[in-house]
Amino acid sequence: MKRCPTCQRTYTDQNLSYCIEDGTPLVSFSVDDDPTVVSPGRSTTPAGEDWNAVAYRPPGAYVPPEVRKRRVWPWVLGIVGLLVLLIAGLAIAAVFVLPGMMRRGNSNETAIERSNRNSNLPTPTPRNSPSSNANSQIPANGNANANANTSTDAPTDKDLVLAQLTDIENEWTVANLNADKKKLERILADDYVGPSSNGGIEGKRDYIQNIQRDRSVQKWEFENLKVTLRGDRATLSGQVRLTRNNQDEVYDFTDKFVWRDGRWQATGSVVTRV
Repeated sequence: MKRCPTCQRTYTDQNLSYCIEDGTPLVSFSVDDDPTVVSPGRSTTPAGEDWNAVAYRPPGAYVPPEVRKRRVWPWVLGIVGLLVLLIAGLAIAAVFVLPGMMRRGNSNETAIERSNRNSNLPTPTPRNSPSSNANSQIPANGNANANANTSTDAPTDKDLVLAQLTDIENEWTVANLNADKKKLERILADDYVGPSSNGGIEGKRDYIQNIQRDRSVQKWEFENLKVTLRGDRATLSGQVRLTRNNQDEVYDFTDKFVWRDGRWQATGSVVTRV
């Protein structure tokens, strides 16, 4: 049998060498021997042998395996890359889509306006004519009433009215040369009355219907312009000098206007060759 000298516990298993309670080396003894008190400091090893007992190490606490933490930076890089692609897509769309939208917006002007703007046709009829610049060439498209008063009341400043009516005369002349019926529709009042080419009288409808393009006039010049104001009525008189086939023609004219819908409209015209 074997006994633990520390806790005095006995074991019958001869294969045990250490106490299962405190880890002390076991000592063999006989059941017939008197019990022996073993001092804690005395060695029980045979004489002449040095035996070093291995210190008892109680079982340590359970340490769970380390859990790997997921990395965050791959997600951050993925989100940043997605934002960059989105911004690049918007930029490409703006480059290709916006010019098309602008072209569609500019396409609202009529074909007649585009042709008049891009053409270099010179040529008025002795009706309504040109610019106040003496040697001006016939513009492709006049800009009538550029400084027109948008007020509902007729302007009373004679210098302002003279400039406005001169612009209308220029646009009227260009419209006659180009047979621009849309422009004439705006310039002439619905109650317009004037002499026809055959010596009779014609209204607005006949005027616009019978207008023909004139390519013979090279340039023109207004002279001695005078304006008379009576409330919402104005009369512009003077002379227009046309250069046709390298020869000058001079006409006296008197045009009458009325202020309607915030602009001047022609109600009558008389032209006489000098």
